[in-house]
Amino acid sequence: MANLPAGPAQARAVVTGIGTINPLGATVKETWEALLDGRSGIAVLEQDWAEQLPVRIAGQVTTDLAEHLSTREMKRMDRCGQLALIAAREAWVQAGAPEVDPERFAVVIGSAYGGLGSTIEQDRVLTASGPRKVSPHTLTRLMANGPAAWVSIDLGARGGARTPVSACASGAEAIVQAAELIRSGAADVVIAGGVDASVNDLVISGFSQIRALSTRADEPQRASRPFDAGRDGFVLAEGAAVVVLESEEHARNRGAAILGAVAGGAVTSDANDIVAADPAMQRRVMQKALDCAGMQPADIGFVHAHATSTPVGDRLEGQAISAVFGPNVPVTSTKGHTGHLLGGAGALAAVVVLEALGTGQLPGTLNVEALDPEVDLNVITEGTYQLAPDHTRAGLVNAFGFGGHSVALVLTGA
Repeated sequence: MANLPAGPAQARAVVTGIGTINPLGATVKETWEALLDGRSGIAVLEQDWAEQLPVRIAGQVTTDLAEHLSTREMKRMDRCGQLALIAAREAWVQAGAPEVDPERFAVVIGSAYGGLGSTIEQDRVLTASGPRKVSPHTLTRLMANGPAAWVSIDLGARGGARTPVSACASGAEAIVQAAELIRSGAADVVIAGGVDASVNDLVISGFSQIRALSTRADEPQRASRPFDAGRDGFVLAEGAAVVVLESEEHARNRGAAILGAVAGGAVTSDANDIVAADPAMQRRVMQKALDCAGMQPADIGFVHAHATSTPVGDRLEGQAISAVFGPNVPVTSTKGHTGHLLGGAGALAAVVVLEALGTGQLPGTLNVEALDPEVDLNVITEGTYQLAPDHTRAGLVNAFGFGGHSVALVLTGA
């Protein structure tokens, strides 16, 4: 996907609604309050399937999804689709359920693993009980495009239902694609975001085998430690986050409250290694996002880093951020609170940045006891940082994924 087109004739992509469900809460309000209070959504896994796992902590959505969805939706949809639909409905309500030509209304929701939970579940049913016991909903539940499809069906979007699958950059890339649809004039309204629901034994075992996960099982709420000198890996989590984007003209014509805007975005590929990040490309994607927004590094008030709490990843990203913005720009990563939502991470970061721009409050990075000496950054630690007025103009989101996927978003306030 190309970077966002630039030029005075391009429509401005504004945000009119946001929604999320994640380990901190089932709404944006619950999530924001938990972030400002410095709470963690990470806990010990108590399920039977987790008993023999090498890592038994994760960030899970504790809300009963049946309180938000019908029995039919619970039966037909994978958990991944269910989370996306709940977040999308929240965002849609806040946006005022805008009247829009269905042909000019699109959905772009990314996911790293899609309906993997249903895949694992039905494979076990097949092995234990034979083919006639496999659910007739298996194929539609495991599809990676399921979340985007269900949201488009639910809200009547006929302008396309897209699914970027770019590992942990999926949600952020979805927002870039959505803004491109708005700015090019291809759509008037787009629901965009990311989701994953992959807290299961297969994914935990796989990440454990490459030593990517924190093993701080005795202190689950202190395990995710972005930029901390003692970090030992990320904490797997689940959740969804969604934004409603509109052309500014469409939003203003209907009198919508504008929460912010996607001022610029960039998508690059490292073409380097399937796992290892390339800090040169991280610097490049941030600079390209700034160029797209017509901004200089000094215009960015703060950065929401990808910073998952891995020993190598945080250090490389920290060096890349410092190279672009210098060591003084305020930096945070809310993965200390939520864990890593994989494909949902970048979209949740965008929601956090929009809230910060609107309120002037930036949630600190949880569990930073001693900043890594190789990270020369102004990392905001526990507590809430009051942004200076000139820092509430714009914020930048980073999202990086296995395969060399790099995405940066520049978001501005209302």
